[in-house]
Amino acid sequence: MKNKKFTKYFREYEWSNISAMIRNSWLDPKICSEDFKNKLVVITGATSGIGYKTARKYASHGASLLCINRNLQKSEALCLEIKKEFGVNCEYLIADLSNLMDIHRVAEDLSRLDKPIDILIHNAGIFLTERELTSDGMEKVFVIQYLASFLINNIIMEKLKSQEKARIIMVNSEGHRFAAWGLRLDDLNWETRHYSGFKSYGSAKLAQLLSMIVFDDHFHNTGVSINAMHPGAVKTETGQENGPFYRWYKKNFIDKTLKSAELSAEALYYLGVSKEIEGVSGKFFNLTTEEEPAPPALDREVAYELWERSLDLGGLSSSKK
Repeated sequence: MKNKKFTKYFREYEWSNISAMIRNSWLDPKICSEDFKNKLVVITGATSGIGYKTARKYASHGASLLCINRNLQKSEALCLEIKKEFGVNCEYLIADLSNLMDIHRVAEDLSRLDKPIDILIHNAGIFLTERELTSDGMEKVFVIQYLASFLINNIIMEKLKSQEKARIIMVNSEGHRFAAWGLRLDDLNWETRHYSGFKSYGSAKLAQLLSMIVFDDHFHNTGVSINAMHPGAVKTETGQENGPFYRWYKKNFIDKTLKSAELSAEALYYLGVSKEIEGVSGKFFNLTTEEEPAPPALDREVAYELWERSLDLGGLSSSKK
């Protein structure tokens, strides 16, 4: 069954946007040299890859860190390293972002912080070649890549608004284009379709971009901005949950063509700190170059329908809605 908006999206695709994406993939990120002392940066998935390099980047400019990770030992090692090398405060919260109870718990912890969250970076991610369900019975990629960030943003929304200044950055992907014909809102859990790793990943990233439309509406004129970015073709540990063949192929073929995650960290620092981005919200960046996402990511009707379904799937009460 094709998405009912197939024809609409087909007509909206433009070759100029595709060629722009290809050109932008060769560009280096803009650099921000300003310091960020005594500011609080919250990062999910900070113990490896993009999150790790980004944590070090912000710490090197004087920021305090609060990292949301799954692994206790790696979190302790990260904070010891950050404190020793940069002399800044680094704390962590342990959570499995595939588990709704954990997502709600850490989000509530963030909402109760007695200091402002200056930047929130949603970086935690996963790529699976086979369909897996979470303990809550939901497709795992959808939850980690999308629903976790959706719920955290919702639960801390009033705190961020009360601060009158904050930036949310979601590490998204050009991979949202894998869902070329839009979301299947009737099958978000991949129960009636053949599961594809690329398509499930693309659908989750597309969902995140659609949520940005609604969040941007909620944050309008509050001083809070929300943007998404493609982190570039960089080496990460994403995909380690898959089978031995995939891991071998990634190590020996895919990783050899990729750049250092420091590239992504530079872009995330620029998007978080640069005065040139002040007031910019609801945009998609390829590193630091603004870019138009695929047509399904601009569909406001679907964005609001997904919003309501996500509130229900995430177990938010009517008061939160």
